[in-house]
Amino acid sequence: MIAAKRKYPIGIYTFEEIVGSNYLYVDKTAHVYNIAHDFKYVFLSRPRRFGKSLLVDTLQCYFEARKELFEGLNLAQMETEWVKHPVLRFDMSRLKNKDIESLKQTLNGMLCDYETIYGTPSYDTSFGARLEFLIKSAYAQTGQKVVLLIDEYDSPMLEVFHDKEKLSEVRDILRNFYSPIKICDAQLRFGFITGITKFSQMGIFSGINNLMDVSMLDDYSDICGISKEELLTQCKPDIEVMAEKMQCSYSEMAGKLTENYDGYHFSENSKDIFNPYSLIKAFATNKFGKYWFDSGTPTFLFEQLKHFKTKLADLDEQKVLESSFSVSPEYADSALPVLYQAGYLTIKGYDPEFRKYTLGFPNNEVRYGFLNAVLPIVTKVPEASHNDLLERVTVDSAMISIKAFIASMPYHYDNTKEADFQTIMYIIFSLLGMYVKVEVSSALGRADAIVETKDYVYIIEYKVNQSADIALQQIEDKGYATPYLSDPRKLVKIGMSFSSECRGLESWKYI
Repeated sequence: MIAAKRKYPIGIYTFEEIVGSNYLYVDKTAHVYNIAHDFKYVFLSRPRRFGKSLLVDTLQCYFEARKELFEGLNLAQMETEWVKHPVLRFDMSRLKNKDIESLKQTLNGMLCDYETIYGTPSYDTSFGARLEFLIKSAYAQTGQKVVLLIDEYDSPMLEVFHDKEKLSEVRDILRNFYSPIKICDAQLRFGFITGITKFSQMGIFSGINNLMDVSMLDDYSDICGISKEELLTQCKPDIEVMAEKMQCSYSEMAGKLTENYDGYHFSENSKDIFNPYSLIKAFATNKFGKYWFDSGTPTFLFEQLKHFKTKLADLDEQKVLESSFSVSPEYADSALPVLYQAGYLTIKGYDPEFRKYTLGFPNNEVRYGFLNAVLPIVTKVPEASHNDLLERVTVDSAMISIKAFIASMPYHYDNTKEADFQTIMYIIFSLLGMYVKVEVSSALGRADAIVETKDYVYIIEYKVNQSADIALQQIEDKGYATPYLSDPRKLVKIGMSFSSECRGLESWKYI
């Protein structure tokens, strides 16, 4: 029998409403207590819709000593003093999608809200001077040090990232606004700053010498999101309801949720983290969907891919230096760290000797959501046009379908080079749910693609304006199949010939 469904906090980011109205809440309050006592100024980078705003709101409730809200939660067992502090909180996402004058007006309104409580300075009216006055005035009036919470600090900059002139203006405004943080150190109890990217390391927070970035610390890897342990304990009833609704076992449902929404790692020894937005939506609807991916258009990320000429095949199992994660997007030499910070890639491994992280797609939602979104941009063919490829079960029928698919691409798309065809084939194989590796090294060379399924290993070589026979012979001559001779799956070698004149697949051979 299906149990009564719980209430799920979709679109609700206030701690008081969630715990007060009996919505599902995964208890993160121990982290709230620890972070408030371990450090003074903290920076946290996490993807959008990962619970940053709820965490900020929980911190506000804690520092406002709203003890009744924490009854039955971990923090209630840890805190004994409950000191009430004045809290100044600024949601910088309110400044995005605005021109410079509108941005200034909105920031002015945010300051005015607190000036009605703590007073208005009679001197310099710059944003920074007004914030400095508020901090000192709040401290003087209450006798308690001030807590400063800055949520989504980078939102206004990401909106204008590719407009260098506007970016400079926005940065100057924010740098002035944040300047009192160092000046008012004696009057501040705690500062917490959230965002997606790390512009903070370059300029606007440079005055805070002891800003602690906890984004990649093991102890705080699950400060946002839902860990595997939390899913199987605090969310066990929700899995049971969804399993019964979809007529499968509990373990099968846990496995499906893992495939679709797990896989995020935010440190060297991170816990397995599930995307909270998608997980809660799945519980609420009893359906699987690309909820997180479809909740926002990653225009900024596509611009980064284009700017750095990133190959889509490089997004899986790509190694990145540890130092790359501390570089502001403006000065980065790769799109990969930003894709990681934004949640489209995650940490798959770490090499301590060379201090390199291996990045890859975290789960099926992101992999297929990302590739489906990229496909129309790369090929100019609507997403729906490739759905029938899923029905092809033989090499010949699949190749015929692929040939027709590429032929349907508009003439103005410049698919004339081998790299163009490699990209198209990588997307197609990935969307078919196959595990694909590109330019796989062996003793005598590199295979263009290795595609693996449950029962088959396909070794593929592409040629442009050369025959499929030449491509197939290269597989033989270079011994690309040698590493797979002991594999119990069936080996299939495929040579594919593309024509730059016809702009498509011309012929193929396989053995």
